[in-house]
Amino acid sequence: MDLTGIHHLTAITADAPANNRFYTDTLGLRRVKKTVNQDDTSAYHLFFADGKGSAGTDLTFFDWPVARERRGTHSISRTGLRVKEESLDYWAARLRDKGLLVGDIAMTDSRGSLDFEDPEGQRFRLTADQPGDANPWERSPVPAEHQIRGLGPITISVPELEATETVLTRVMNMRRVRDYASPDGEGQVHVFEMGEGGPAAELHVAVQPGLPVARQGAGAVHHVAFRTPDVKTIHDWAQRLNEFRIPSSGEVERYYFRSLYFREPGGNLFEIATDGPGFAVDEPMETMGEALSLPPFLEPRRAQIEAGLKPLD
Repeated sequence: MDLTGIHHLTAITADAPANNRFYTDTLGLRRVKKTVNQDDTSAYHLFFADGKGSAGTDLTFFDWPVARERRGTHSISRTGLRVKEESLDYWAARLRDKGLLVGDIAMTDSRGSLDFEDPEGQRFRLTADQPGDANPWERSPVPAEHQIRGLGPITISVPELEATETVLTRVMNMRRVRDYASPDGEGQVHVFEMGEGGPAAELHVAVQPGLPVARQGAGAVHHVAFRTPDVKTIHDWAQRLNEFRIPSSGEVERYYFRSLYFREPGGNLFEIATDGPGFAVDEPMETMGEALSLPPFLEPRRAQIEAGLKPLD
């Protein structure tokens, strides 16, 4: 029972139209699904990913009218996005041209990296990726060779390591492989890997006892999801959490994947999600993400739901 990497990451926006413009126009991602929060249908749930909507590439947002987050520990503190190492200069120039808060290209955990924030203050790190295949989006404003290749690594902040490490290694079967000093000077970062490892399959745990407790809001990350291949394996994960007496949501059918939610001891919300069936299950790959998609159980309420949503484009 091994998780194979990062599946997706879900964050919070208080301005869905501006969020949609930034992630498609500035970051050049494809909007692969325009749907609603299945637990709060007054809110959009937007999915941005690579050209095919591949598992491990999607960055998603709940649209809630909330104040900015208060930063601190007990949080998912930085979102990693993978690019080719030779693309870091391109991104530094592009993001500065857009007036964003951008750091300097640096070496972080022995990889080239570039930190920046989105317009709502969500913290990102572009990280040099390993060689391999990617699925660029042909209609992206970003040239194919420079496009974002996927998620990872993801950094969480906790005040102490021991209990979180126990869950990561004994329950989730991750491997602790190395440590490094946090670039912001706030403690040590401990690297845990899944599956074949590499930046697409790493969780970085920053131990930061001196920080206040975070409060979620716009610019914050709501949860991070990890990949499991199929429904059979998510059954196994649900049973495993039960055996360790870890409270969970039980299996939740999200239509595009099946999910299982629980909190690690540091308070961060984790999800395990299946790779399939994927975002093309209810619309053609060619037009995926253009119209409002609703799972079958919400389809009878389409007119009511659409009337409550603000225009995105």
